[in-house]
Amino acid sequence: MAQRKIDVFDTTLRDGEQVPGASLNRDEKLHVAHQLASLGVDIIEAGFAASSPGDFAAVKMIAESVKGPVITALARAVESDIEAVAEAVKPAERPRIHMVLGTSKQHLDHKFRKSEDDILKMGVDAVKFARNLCPEIEYSTEDASRSDFDYLCRTLEAVIDAGASVVNIPDTVGYAVPEQWGELIRRIIETVPNIHKAKVSVHCHNDLGMATANSLAAIKAGAQQVECTMNGIGERAGNASLEEIVMAVKMRGEFYGAYTDIDTRQIYPTSVLVRERMHMPVQANKAIVGANAFSHSSGIHQDGVLKNRENYEIMTPEDVGIEQNEIILTARSGRHALRHRLELVGYTFSDEKREEFDHIYARFLNVADRKKEVLDTDLHDIMKGETVEVPEQYHLVDFQAVAGIQGTPMATVRLNVGGEVVQAAANGDGPVAAAFNAIDEITKLPSEIQNTSTTSVGKHGEQNVTINVGYHDQSYTGQASATDVVEASIRAYLNSLNKFVATHSGVVGE
Repeated sequence: MAQRKIDVFDTTLRDGEQVPGASLNRDEKLHVAHQLASLGVDIIEAGFAASSPGDFAAVKMIAESVKGPVITALARAVESDIEAVAEAVKPAERPRIHMVLGTSKQHLDHKFRKSEDDILKMGVDAVKFARNLCPEIEYSTEDASRSDFDYLCRTLEAVIDAGASVVNIPDTVGYAVPEQWGELIRRIIETVPNIHKAKVSVHCHNDLGMATANSLAAIKAGAQQVECTMNGIGERAGNASLEEIVMAVKMRGEFYGAYTDIDTRQIYPTSVLVRERMHMPVQANKAIVGANAFSHSSGIHQDGVLKNRENYEIMTPEDVGIEQNEIILTARSGRHALRHRLELVGYTFSDEKREEFDHIYARFLNVADRKKEVLDTDLHDIMKGETVEVPEQYHLVDFQAVAGIQGTPMATVRLNVGGEVVQAAANGDGPVAAAFNAIDEITKLPSEIQNTSTTSVGKHGEQNVTINVGYHDQSYTGQASATDVVEASIRAYLNSLNKFVATHSGVVGE
């Protein structure tokens, strides 16, 4: 099957930036725009030029500086908006004016309070006006998914005759479902007599979680342009996700009869830049760019991937710009995964060392049962044999810590001491110090904090605390990890304390 080129219209800097808290300054917008050009998008919608002087300036700066993609900005179907876009995108190699006007009865009756004929004339006049200012015009029939089909087709025919070179069919409120949406696009292409004079585009929102599926259904039905955002950000539940659409077309090109010019190796770097600049993290299980998208923690999956990645991966991490898949070591991991990770950090095992490896695996499981994720630092400890289970004379039951700019930091700690729950409260220079003082109230042991270090590790922001504590004339090292640094510090302190108690009772040697 011959494959059609699909234009990727990125609206991260316009629709994506409308998310509360995600606005960018001019330099940040320019940085993202340059990365989108490196990604290979065909069109960058750089903003809403008439909305503010700052946005106008940002659109103009992008038009002046970013080479390759078409540069456009959004306008309402009014002359002042159209003039603002025309002036802002004028410096671009390929400028475009993108205008939007509703076609649904909902919008006509309750937003514009005008008749179908009035809105149709308004749209045609706007296109003609814009056509005199810019050679490339895109017209969006807002809320198309809830519009009367005959009126929608009549509008598309009229604006194409007026000079629109792209007609966009938006599912503005995320109302569409893939089967009906694909059928709508197919019927439009078959029904509008002059549709061959313009490219058909779609712009889908994710209110029902189907923006990507709807966009792909439209591509299958004949759409030539798809509008989307990095990481799927946008109004309300977001827009169709660029990375999902692009990789679906790449992986299933024969089915869709389509391809894009996106450099997929730039997907992950672009995703990271957008989430950092817009302060919009993505969930770990997000397709393509989520932290877990190429991670495996199940022993069965890990074994299968290590034998042949295609057992459980349909694309490689390198395809989207991630260095490699990740084998996450947890209590569910098997021997194959552990051996693989140990080899990556420098340890090898021959078949003759099977019994030795069994002991290492047992120590690994002992650690994995107590931690969400076993890290490389843990593996080194396991290999050094420093993971002997220390009896917990003092076991953390619960704690509460309070700190602030004003007031004295306080902490309450509850410990299980030999089967009895004991509680103490204390003040300190900070919440960690207060917690240590509360522990000292319970244990009555003469301890001296010699040094502590904290590192952030793992994908969940886990805090790994190492603490050296002096008891009498000896020093004991405690280690612990938790997502809360106070909890990690308490557990590390107790770990050192339990080592001291175990050593002096003859359970373990220092």
